Amino acid sequence: MSDAYHSTLKNWPAPAAAPVKLRVSASAESHLRRGHPWLYAERIQSQSDDGSAGDLAVVFDRKRAFLAIGLLDPHSPIRMRVLRARTSGPIDRDFFDERMGAALARREPLLATDTNGYRVIHGESDGLPGLVVDRYADTAVVKLYSHAWLPHLALVLDVLRARQPFERIVLRFARLLSAEPDLLRGLEDGQTVYGNSDAAKLIYRENGLRFEVDPVRGQKTGCFLDQRDNRARVGSISAGKSVLNVCSYTGGFSLSAARGGATEVCSVDLSAPALAASERNFALNRDDTAIASAQHETLQGDAFTVLPELAAARRRFDVVVLDPPAFASKRAQVPRALQAYTRLTALGLELLTPGGTLVAASCSSPVAPDDFRAAVVAAADRTGRTLLDIEETGHAIDHPVDFAESRYLKCLFART
Repeated sequence: MSDAYHSTLKNWPAPAAAPVKLRVSASAESHLRRGHPWLYAERIQSQSDDGSAGDLAVVFDRKRAFLAIGLLDPHSPIRMRVLRARTSGPIDRDFFDERMGAALARREPLLATDTNGYRVIHGESDGLPGLVVDRYADTAVVKLYSHAWLPHLALVLDVLRARQPFERIVLRFARLLSAEPDLLRGLEDGQTVYGNSDAAKLIYRENGLRFEVDPVRGQKTGCFLDQRDNRARVGSISAGKSVLNVCSYTGGFSLSAARGGATEVCSVDLSAPALAASERNFALNRDDTAIASAQHETLQGDAFTVLPELAAARRRFDVVVLDPPAFASKRAQVPRALQAYTRLTALGLELLTPGGTLVAASCSSPVAPDDFRAAVVAAADRTGRTLLDIEETGHAIDHPVDFAESRYLKCLFART
């Protein structure tokens, strides 16, 4: 192991030598047999000992046969995150190397697209539940959704660097982990745990476009890599068009539209720093003649306030992109989220020229695709518009969907 690793990781206590033995409910056995990567605490009927975060836990079925092994997390409602199911085997360097090798093989097509910003490990769908790794040029951003990964992280990073060398590795934590700082032993969100700490304002490429990213303070791991394919598609339909990008963040859709030949692009976001970053991203790509000739306007404010103001000013756009942050993180929030999607879509449609294209996205995991589509259609009915050729795009190859809960991104393209 390199001496460049943060000392806390190098000295983290090793997991217990013997795994914690679990017996679970019949329904949990069924889920595990089908390959579901989560075991919830309330489904555990007996446990050999309490264990610590990162200890291995093994589940035996009612016939005392091996069913699954994974990482124990006593601090999470998801008590075990499954690494192997149905077939036993060691959880060691070779195991992590095999999983990372398979994940990288899925992403090989990206290497031919002039892209060095993409998701390397997509948690559950790549067989490493609760662990996300995003690449931004020579920087890896590792985001943890479970304390259980901390005792294994030094080994995991060694395997990662052997597969894909990085100049630095930045560690990010989900909010649940950051809320319990004592369990992190001094590690902080955004901390560089390998290499030099100069990780602010990096530049990466997406389909040949250059983007600025702040992996320390930016949302998620710095940028929203999951919309790459949809951004490219917006670019392909923007020639000679005016484009409105709502909840634009750092301008990914805006920049793609400009390169695609949009004459006018308007970026709307609540965050002034995000809009400033979008301006810098335009500046980074001014060597492209289409981008240099596009008029880029930024408007700061809440979308539910700015869009009616644009309508009152009789502004109209040929393409309207609606890509808001998640309106729901829990099932109980879904009804209100669907109301918000309907309202936002209706406001966007008021600004769309006849024959224009609506692009409506949702990253709310609890919102089902059919319900989101229904909310968008309801907005069209409310505004007297008819949506034609509605098409839903799926996840990009670096955000694979291998079980139901991993599908969160919905994006609809429709003409009016």
